[in-house]
Amino acid sequence: MKGFRRFLTMLGAVFLLILFFSLMRFLFSGEVPSGKGIAILKVNGVITDTSYYIKELEKLSKNRNVKAIVLRIDSPGGSVVPCQEMYDEILRVKKKKPVVVSMGSVAASGGLYISVAANRIVADPATITGSIGVIMQTMNFRKVADKLGIKVVTIKSGPHKDLLNPFKKVDPGDVAIVQNVINDVYQQFLEAVSKGRHISMDKLKPIADGRIFSGREALKLGLVDELGDLQKAVSVARELSHSPDAKPFEVKKEKPFIDRIIGGEVSLFFDKISAILKGEVERKELMYLY
Repeated sequence: MKGFRRFLTMLGAVFLLILFFSLMRFLFSGEVPSGKGIAILKVNGVITDTSYYIKELEKLSKNRNVKAIVLRIDSPGGSVVPCQEMYDEILRVKKKKPVVVSMGSVAASGGLYISVAANRIVADPATITGSIGVIMQTMNFRKVADKLGIKVVTIKSGPHKDLLNPFKKVDPGDVAIVQNVINDVYQQFLEAVSKGRHISMDKLKPIADGRIFSGREALKLGLVDELGDLQKAVSVARELSHSPDAKPFEVKKEKPFIDRIIGGEVSLFFDKISAILKGEVERKELMYLY
């Protein structure tokens, strides 16, 4: 009887050990494989928060097994500051190892902004890129409010503190202030593209009026280096890193532990409820690189 109990105890211990290692493998399955590798980091959608991308780029730059990084960009642009932060991070990373951009369906405005920081840009012939410019929009409801008998009272410390107030008459002074900010940020965009693509301002400004280009047109204008798909970008990364045998691998975003247990949708629901209870509101940006 004692021997049977010992057997059950040992069997239980082995089972728990197997369960533990299986769990660890599940949780850390997204780690970089051993040996030389080309990391593929995907940047998808509107760029509003780059904390994840910056964190991953920093990790990849320190990993000796990663010989080069391919940024697969499929984005119409985004908020100004996040795009600038991403741009700056790529400049830092490429001092340690090559960064190659692979443009997907769309890599326009902010998507182009972060691309020009890379060592090389590869675009598909039909990629939509360009759209160099900055935009800020608001709506004015003053006439509607007057018709409905709604009067908005604003108490402010200065004449321009309520810039873009949708319930007051459009103030030329307010518009001039906003226009100056837009012009300055636009100039920063031009400088980034000019420096990254080695295009003089005289040649850049005529095409930097917000228009879009196909990948093939962008190649003629010097906005990209060559045409090709993701595999072409990986080949370029191998070439720049002098690692012909490096294997490509995709950097996958790790889900929080709670998402793995109860599912992402349920976790998102509770996050929303928590935000409402704490009185948090969704952040809205003013200026966009679209």
